[in-house]
Amino acid sequence: MSNLLKMPATPPRVAYFPDSFHEVNGVAHTSRHFQAFAKRHDLPFLCVRAGERTPQLQIEGNLWTLELPRGILSFALEKDLRFDPGFFRHIPFITETLERFRPDLVHITGPSDNGILGLSVAKDLGLPLAASWHTNVHEYAARRSNWFTKFLPPETAVATEHQIEDAAMAIAAKFYSIAEVLYAPNPELCALLERTAHRNCYLMPRGVDTELFSPAHRLRKPVEEVQYLGFVGRLSVEKNVTQLAVIHDELLARGIHNFKFLIIGHGNEEEWLRAHMTQVEFTGVLKGAALSEAYANMDLFVFPSHTDTFGNVVLEALASGVPAIVNHDGGPKTIVKDGLTGRIVDDSEFTGAIADILTNPARHDSMRIAAREYSLTMSWDSVFEGVYSAYQELPLTC
Repeated sequence: MSNLLKMPATPPRVAYFPDSFHEVNGVAHTSRHFQAFAKRHDLPFLCVRAGERTPQLQIEGNLWTLELPRGILSFALEKDLRFDPGFFRHIPFITETLERFRPDLVHITGPSDNGILGLSVAKDLGLPLAASWHTNVHEYAARRSNWFTKFLPPETAVATEHQIEDAAMAIAAKFYSIAEVLYAPNPELCALLERTAHRNCYLMPRGVDTELFSPAHRLRKPVEEVQYLGFVGRLSVEKNVTQLAVIHDELLARGIHNFKFLIIGHGNEEEWLRAHMTQVEFTGVLKGAALSEAYANMDLFVFPSHTDTFGNVVLEALASGVPAIVNHDGGPKTIVKDGLTGRIVDDSEFTGAIADILTNPARHDSMRIAAREYSLTMSWDSVFEGVYSAYQELPLTC
């Protein structure tokens, strides 16, 4: 993992091709903040992204945005995320826009339809390429293979999933090796990319809006009989959401009944969760003030995912004064300070960690305070200043 340089005196002109922008996921969340950072600091920035309307270019000072519709060939990857194999039809319009904007570099976020398109035009125009890793596609591929590995003997199923994960990682590393400089949200992923893609990798963590997400939005009393255990995210197999039902049943088996799960999001596993949990409220996707209030009204944030590269939702919970319980695997463990702002545990230890905190009000209160204090050190400006500093490694002419 490489050390960051200083923010360049003359920032480069950036053409940014995110995997998603309007959707509800970590890439989209980060991308919207990246564009807002560029606008706030009057940086020359072109954001090329998929949208629902006809091709449309908007120019506001140094901020350019190009919306491109997906077509009839597109298919769903998630409820709100699609892939269009015919996205290359937009190349003439994109090339014309790039020639007008005159970027110094292209930055993509992954092997999506838009990312592949960004890579293609960068190579065609001879522009330096930066790429940021946001999604553990290799782990997702392994988790989503359970539709057929579940029919295999246990040992064979585990070995098959490992083989799928290794193959997917090899393909992803080959894709990312095309870029001259890489970014990842945590040190482990940076080290993995440097080892497999053989490129320098810089940290690109996440920031948080500590005014939007704040304990000040809590509507419930500080101490109430029923304790709310929150989850925010996609309700899908790679998020390990079935573990929430396990925790639910284990709490009841311990004789703990004064809790309720608050599950925010949507996905394929929602129907299963509804069938296996009784003390639960499903809200669907929330945004803005409704999401802020929901976070602040939680008492603990429970996030059992093994595959998240960072965990924006964990940071949002901490900013809301809500301690988080996360897994030893993945990026969220780099956010939580074990025993101070929450707990880092294995799947089998979630229930015990939750019970220990909820039955110790003094410890719970100290964790709430520490969670909020930590979040105040995580600004979006510092994140993107680091991104711009690493652009200096590219062969720029600006």
